[in-house]
Amino acid sequence: MIEMKEAATASTTDVRWHHLERAHILSQPYPWLHTRNHLEMLKAAVKEHDRRESWGQLIRIAVAAPGSWSGRYPVGNTGRVDAGLTTPMPLPSDLAEALGRS
Repeated sequence: MIEMKEAATASTTDVRWHHLERAHILSQPYPWLHTRNHLEMLKAAVKEHDRRESWGQLIRIAVAAPGSWSGRYPVGNTGRVDAGLTTPMPLPSDLAEALGRS
């Protein structure tokens, strides 16, 4: 997934999170990618010594695959702790198109 590759090579933490959030939106329908994205978010949070985000990502890792398998995930949610675990969010227009929701 391009967004996850971009996150891995990001020059700043803000750019890294931007790409991880976009990757999260795209990965939600796919159990393995969704879980992998949360693992990458956990790595970023640990690297930044962000305890709150780290704990939130551990919870999200546990529920990502079941949410994807069941289709019960909040569309557009960026996957961060501040987004809320079950809060749907507006899809960016380019991602809505990529997901066939335009």
